[in-house]
Amino acid sequence: MKTRRLSSRRLARRSISTGYFRSGLPYIRFGSGPSPLVVFEGLAPENKPDNRMPVMMYRFLGQAYTVHAVPRRPGLPPGYSLKDMADDYATMITEEFGGPVDVIGVSTGGSIAQHFAADHPDLVRRLVLHSSAHTLNDDAKRLQLEYARLAGLGDWRAASELIMGVMMPKKGPLRVFAKPLTQVAAWVMSRRPPADASDLVVTVEAEDKLAFRDRLHEITVPTLVAGGTEDPFYSGELFRETAAGIPNARLALYEGMGHPARGKAFQRDVLDFLREAPAQ
Repeated sequence: MKTRRLSSRRLARRSISTGYFRSGLPYIRFGSGPSPLVVFEGLAPENKPDNRMPVMMYRFLGQAYTVHAVPRRPGLPPGYSLKDMADDYATMITEEFGGPVDVIGVSTGGSIAQHFAADHPDLVRRLVLHSSAHTLNDDAKRLQLEYARLAGLGDWRAASELIMGVMMPKKGPLRVFAKPLTQVAAWVMSRRPPADASDLVVTVEAEDKLAFRDRLHEITVPTLVAGGTEDPFYSGELFRETAAGIPNARLALYEGMGHPARGKAFQRDVLDFLREAPAQ
């Protein structure tokens, strides 16, 4: 009898499920591997379990892991901090997995993951900071605050056009499609806007205060910092500083790549790092 090996893409697609953990955090689960992996998701318009971007970004992990992509809980109160969000993840991981798991923090999720790894090292096996650093650059802070302001006013078309325009490629053949793709994405968002921008606003305001450089040495778990030199929210130098400040960290820096880092080299580096035996 001939057996057929399914690709990681088909495995991920076939095993997608969504829901809420007991702690109230939403999740989208995919993959069929024996080991759990938790992705702290990046900034999103709403904290709901319907963001398919992590499935596209991390489906290469679907054979080795069961991936849980987790945004923040809905209904964040004003003044909620990155530390508060990290503690929410700690509660969830303790309740659902009972011990350390591999963690990927992407962009804003990486800002939270730094607090999480420093405050809850017993819950992290290995940490990947994916296109995230100890602080945002000044331009990115201003941009995110304006994004949150427009979203708070209900102008999702302008908000989406602002944030998508920054993330579109500025070099290479795809740059000619950047403007029309941005406009289409903004139009789609305006047709089906989120009902409430409060979680986005609270998260942006919390991340605006991120200044973790002096605490990087408290992250003791094996860490991979992966990012692109053309990332508009950070910079190659910020990624270097972050990796240098974490005692047991390595850096994967991709020349000319934007936000977030992706591609074959990124996938290979993440898989190689996660497959290593845990440090003793």
